[in-house]
Amino acid sequence: MKKVYLDNASTTAFRPEVIQEMTSVMQEDYGNPSSTHSFGRTSKNILETSRKSIAKQINATAQEIIFTSGGTEANNWILRSAVEDLKIKRIITSKIEHHAVLHTVLALESDYQIQVDYVKLKQNGEVDINHLVELLSEDIPTLVSLMHVNNEIGTVLDLEKVGRLCKQYKALFHSDTVQSIGKTEIDLQKTDVDFIVASAHKFHGPKGIGFAFIIRNSGLQPLLFGGEQEKGLRAGTESIHNIAGMAKALELSYENLEDERKHILDLKNYFVNQLKSNFPEFKINGRSDGFYNIINVLLPFSEDKTSMILFNLDMKGIAVSRGSACQSGSIKPSHVLLEILSDDEIRKPSLRISFSHFNSEEDIDILVEALKGI
Repeated sequence: MKKVYLDNASTTAFRPEVIQEMTSVMQEDYGNPSSTHSFGRTSKNILETSRKSIAKQINATAQEIIFTSGGTEANNWILRSAVEDLKIKRIITSKIEHHAVLHTVLALESDYQIQVDYVKLKQNGEVDINHLVELLSEDIPTLVSLMHVNNEIGTVLDLEKVGRLCKQYKALFHSDTVQSIGKTEIDLQKTDVDFIVASAHKFHGPKGIGFAFIIRNSGLQPLLFGGEQEKGLRAGTESIHNIAGMAKALELSYENLEDERKHILDLKNYFVNQLKSNFPEFKINGRSDGFYNIINVLLPFSEDKTSMILFNLDMKGIAVSRGSACQSGSIKPSHVLLEILSDDEIRKPSLRISFSHFNSEEDIDILVEALKGI
């Protein structure tokens, strides 16, 4: 049985070159980068070379790249320090953000009694820019936290436009760019954003490592205390093999971006055409022209098939993500789909299919045949 992996918004397979890079570092360059002997100096050189490489890919300076354990830590750190240290009194966000942002915001609201405003959404999941302007016009020390690409429905935020608005109204701008870094061009010299975050495992690198872009002179203070690593902003011995792997993964993602994006977009269009032929009543959740590697579809199946659809696909070796289908026997609809679907629609099965350059048309054929058999 051929296994089919179509859950790349959850995590991605390693590129072989990344494994080679990491293996080499683990075998030969195991020094602590804070040590002054030759082993330490070699590791320090790998650390700073990786930082420069990552900065170059997104047109930032190396000083603005801080290594973290991933997007969740970076989001928590930025939001918490903005309230504690930058004296932010209000956070503007949306109800379809990743829980790493939403749950942090709720904790800050409880702990510090900050004001939280949720920007309105259009029916397709897009942010209502007019409502954002209305909120920004209130004169309160504000941080806007809106994700670049929604991880469930692929809705894309206009980073440059929102950045200009935040600058105009003197608000700080944080964007969770976990789903977009490595998959689309980001130029931080052209975008007025103060903070962005990334996780290596979303662009064919290792898990447990990521980075934050922190604009110079931000005033942000550390979440973790200890040594002076990462310019005193993130204590703890750096994971050199993971950092080197992340830098290699990002470099290769941007090197191959044009070809891989075309391949993935062709696959997505092929999948949509197969759905039109076999399930003409299907519906795309969000925009039909959302981010190129994610599609979230509402299937015209009866409610009784909702709970078992993922299980049935898994039994056939197919990995996708649930939309509103229940998991482990308890029905817990996606918080994203709850915002954009009707009560009737939320009870029907929705699936998120997310592609990578490793996928093929054969994978899609196997998925469609499996769905026909449910």
